[in-house]
Amino acid sequence: MANFAKIDENNLVINTLHVGNEIITDENGVEQESLGQAHLEQHNNWPANQWIQTSTHTRKNKHLSGDHTKAFRGNGAAKGYTWFPEKNIFMPPKLYASWVLNETDARWQAPIGDQPTRDTYDILTHFYRWNETNTTWDLLSYSDEGIPVDANDQHPDDVYGMPWYIWTQ
Repeated sequence: MANFAKIDENNLVINTLHVGNEIITDENGVEQESLGQAHLEQHNNWPANQWIQTSTHTRKNKHLSGDHTKAFRGNGAAKGYTWFPEKNIFMPPKLYASWVLNETDARWQAPIGDQPTRDTYDILTHFYRWNETNTTWDLLSYSDEGIPVDANDQHPDDVYGMPWYIWTQ
């Protein structure tokens, strides 16, 4: 199954659709994006050049299978993502205006880099939050923020689904 993103005139993904492999495979057994684009244009009344093939198995320029040579166009497209044709990648919405595109990892990154790393104790008691005004990573305490933390919880940054980040690269 091949996946295609429907993009608008501003390269914003407005929908994604699946197309059978038999539709995009030519007489030589080679997958051709153009065949899928033509099919989608004919059946969806949307210009062929605004259907871009994508991979739902690619995230941050890595393939979920572990075989990163299969990574395709940075990230699997989803509604609200943006297509960057000059870079040949799909990107999720930017969380902060100051963040910049890290093309290697196909992700948005703070202009001063990723947040500092912490030891295990700190992970359970503190978190970093991006401060857009000062363009800094601010170290905050869960208790000071009024966030209850269970000492047995190994992923406290997931509390309330807030955009807090732990990178251990």
